[in-house]
Amino acid sequence: MRDLIQLLPDAIANQIAAGEVVQRPASVVKELMENAIDAQATYIQLIIKDAGKGIIQVIDNGTGMSETDARMCFERHATSKIRKAEDLFSIKTMGFRGEAMASIASVAQVELKTRREQDELGSLVRIEASVLKAQENIQHPIGTSITVKNLFYNIPARRNFLKSNPVEIRHILDEFQHVALAHPNIRFSFVQNEQETDQLPAEKLGKRIVDLFGKGYREQLASCEEDTSYVSIKGYVGKPEHAKKTRGEQFFFVNDRYIKNAYLNHAVMSAYERLLPEGSFPFYVLFLSIDPSHIDINVHPTKTEIKFDDERSIYAIVQAAVRKTLSIHNLIPSLDFDTNVNFNIPHSPAGLPSSSRTGNFSSGTGNTHSNKHVQDAWKKLYEGLQDNIQAFEQQAPTIKPQLFEQHTHGSETILQSRANQRENTEFNSSNFQVIQILQKYLALSWSNGLILIDQKRAYQRILYDQFMDHLQRKNGASQQLLFPKLLHINPADQLILEEIKEDLLYLGFQLALEDGAKYWVKGIPAGLGEEDGQSLLEGILEQVKHEASDLSKHRNEKIAQAMSNRSAIRYQQKKLSTEEMNALVEQLFASSNPNSSPNGEQISRALHLQEIIDLLN
Repeated sequence: MRDLIQLLPDAIANQIAAGEVVQRPASVVKELMENAIDAQATYIQLIIKDAGKGIIQVIDNGTGMSETDARMCFERHATSKIRKAEDLFSIKTMGFRGEAMASIASVAQVELKTRREQDELGSLVRIEASVLKAQENIQHPIGTSITVKNLFYNIPARRNFLKSNPVEIRHILDEFQHVALAHPNIRFSFVQNEQETDQLPAEKLGKRIVDLFGKGYREQLASCEEDTSYVSIKGYVGKPEHAKKTRGEQFFFVNDRYIKNAYLNHAVMSAYERLLPEGSFPFYVLFLSIDPSHIDINVHPTKTEIKFDDERSIYAIVQAAVRKTLSIHNLIPSLDFDTNVNFNIPHSPAGLPSSSRTGNFSSGTGNTHSNKHVQDAWKKLYEGLQDNIQAFEQQAPTIKPQLFEQHTHGSETILQSRANQRENTEFNSSNFQVIQILQKYLALSWSNGLILIDQKRAYQRILYDQFMDHLQRKNGASQQLLFPKLLHINPADQLILEEIKEDLLYLGFQLALEDGAKYWVKGIPAGLGEEDGQSLLEGILEQVKHEASDLSKHRNEKIAQAMSNRSAIRYQQKKLSTEEMNALVEQLFASSNPNSSPNGEQISRALHLQEIIDLLN
């Protein structure tokens, strides 16, 4: 019987390794840009076409490679970063495993051009699916240019698993931001489909943050710094009043390497305890400098996970550093002398009435023009109202949003569910009584027993059905904002917003794009009361971003789910009148699924009379 175990060919072994190292175009971007960093480049240009599926090119002015190194870098486990096992515990470079270039070359068509300062001619190496196609001497400036074409062209199944272009671009932009934040002393350029979208000069960290995320971030940054014998912390945290409903603006770097660490993120969030509303996330960019011997970065091929030898101490130091920063900066509101205080009054500090902050500015000749401007704005709001009052009253019944529509059968309201007949039992206003418990739950008594209802989840179901109806019918009503509000979102979230903009219009949002980069919220869905447009849109973006990697699938459901979750927060603990409780019960049992919220959580539970008797006995 012949032997069964055999050594895999290098090409297959490289493709297997590529499954971990090269997960999507963003993985290639990360590896190539980190190689440019290790080559001591002071300028790095990233060029992308077709969301990285067509072309990914990274050009740098680093040290370049010799003719031999240019060919050797495509071999598995070929690296210039380490020589012996002990070097793993003193790594200061971005790369060290020697897997990236071999993995990329096994699943794409790669062309490398490079030259060192001391060489008259540079080298060109062309590889396709791990097979060397060409190697020759060429003219080339000092540095390296690597072009990756047709990623996964030889593995159709992997290519088919790639998401839509906006999703892949968002991941690429994330990686670009990570590298650009970690190295503000390096000049970067980002070109998408032959259009330069980012030009970042070498600068300080604070300026780099503003250049990446927008001028609005300047006033929210609070410097954070702590120096101990074990670890040093530097960076910025966002002031609590600027926290968003979306994740994605939380960055940890250890020795200039971007990492993901839920434990350290918890340390930061605990420092913000009682300073943030529920579901809000602060902005932070924190750099930890620590002796490499205290960490292990050889945990995963992506190198975004790190183990610390004393994680609890790191947690305590990070938490203390952020708390100290907040205690210093949060007591003094930032002042913007270019802003009209009558239109942009900040949150009042604890114990200080808002009127006491603005009283000294409300008088004097300097505000005459501002007051007249406000009066004119209010007058414009009512222009034409008298002439159209009769037409408005005639149309009101048809355009007024009905959150709790009355479904009647004869003189009685039928509460039988469309989705679940509940043993063919009919509930109506004459055979049930309802009370509220702790302003969070409803207890519904009827002839056969008792039904307990979660108030917030019930509203989520009702609102979800309403929003889904608007999306399907494309007829959501909108309420105009007297003063449009600028929407502050990062570039990655803008890509999501562009893709779902039409659906938001159907819900009742009115958005206006200015200068190709700024969005203004001019209207929000009718019937949402005092809801803030910024928070509503942040909630939608968060839901879509983290629960639907491909927006082409179930997009309406995700958007309606995000809207219902956000809009139902106000009912989490709210006293309801008898009329409101009855309306809630009626609308719930007329909904598409009275048993389950859009999030899959149980809304109600029925206790039959015999169950109650058994519990008491």
